[in-house]
Amino acid sequence: MSQFHKTLNILQEFSLPLIAGVIAALVVANVDPHMYHVLVDYPVFGEGVELMHHPLTLHFLINDIFMVFFFGIAAKEITEACLPGGDLNPPSKAINPLLGTIGGVVGPVGVYFLMLQAIYSGHEDYTAIANGWGIPTATDIALAWLVARMIFGNKHPAVNFLLLLAVADDAIGLGIIAIFYGDPNNPAAPEFLLYYTVPAMVIAYILRKKNVQAWLPYILFAGVLSWMGFISAHLHPALALVPIVPFLPGPSRDTGLFESEDEVDQEHHSGHHEHEHSPLHNFEHNLKLPVDLGLFFFAFANAGVEFASVNAVTWMILASLLVGKVVGITFFSAVGEKVGFPLPDGMGLKHLLVASAIAGLGLTVALFVAGEAFPGDSSYQGPAKMGAVLSAGAAIVAFALARIFGIKPKQEAA
Repeated sequence: MSQFHKTLNILQEFSLPLIAGVIAALVVANVDPHMYHVLVDYPVFGEGVELMHHPLTLHFLINDIFMVFFFGIAAKEITEACLPGGDLNPPSKAINPLLGTIGGVVGPVGVYFLMLQAIYSGHEDYTAIANGWGIPTATDIALAWLVARMIFGNKHPAVNFLLLLAVADDAIGLGIIAIFYGDPNNPAAPEFLLYYTVPAMVIAYILRKKNVQAWLPYILFAGVLSWMGFISAHLHPALALVPIVPFLPGPSRDTGLFESEDEVDQEHHSGHHEHEHSPLHNFEHNLKLPVDLGLFFFAFANAGVEFASVNAVTWMILASLLVGKVVGITFFSAVGEKVGFPLPDGMGLKHLLVASAIAGLGLTVALFVAGEAFPGDSSYQGPAKMGAVLSAGAAIVAFALARIFGIKPKQEAA
């Protein structure tokens, strides 16, 4: 492997573009807030140029077009998890992690509303602030995977437990965004999904039946039409590929989002390379690098929060992620264990507690949801986004718990 490819792998593995984007956004927004907003709202193709009645600002291009591929890759992972060998197939072995996923939603929402009632009861903005309940339900799948591997090692069952939980969490998050966070100034018009997105799904189905073995036609024809349906229906167009990706022909087994290049090469030389040629796998394989690098721009466009904007909403989001995830996931999974749905072999309560703390890393999706929960003119968007950024502290909590419990990385046997 060349030094260039090694560098790219390091950038991806440690989510460095995302982290760099957050840092750059915070620096620019606090040094020169006006310049930051000018950059984010810059009309890339000139004043007056619009797409579907939306100005083509940097923010729109990133959140409404680029993030289509981010959520498309999330949909790919959910699709593959349902294949033989995947974490959702057969469903019985996924019950405990899925119970944990429910806890990872119920716990943060419960903490958020408890704090909302305690701090803002009777406040004139109570209803507006309540709209932020969906923000702490998110888990950043890439960062969670990174921290889990550092704490548990590559092959510990807690890593797969957490990955399944994060994938299912993202699936719930997609539903929350679609159902609860439409544009309040433009009520949802779901009939446009019938006009555009349903025909797009039919096109994707026909392409599959015709055995089209390239992912681009699915995205170019069905994906674009679905995007038009979502934006016309006043639902977030970043979700446009979610109903399309499952139609891409996939491998006969799950291959995993984070299978390393060395593992892929090893399988190829062993003759087990069917998944390399499936459109579903190639979609992720071809797009993951540009998406990972592009997360710099997503973070820059969404994480620019002035430190002066920190208020009680910030701490509500942060506490909901750090405390709500640990309490919710641990409780629901522990109850599952008691009623006959065990944790994976080799995983005990101490591993569950640490995995639950790692799940509090909400950064990417939490930032995205914060922008939808509190529109640009809301005085609570900045504080909420700061809470999402500070959720990076979940990694510190997880490392501290691991040290207390004496958990050390478990590597694959030679």
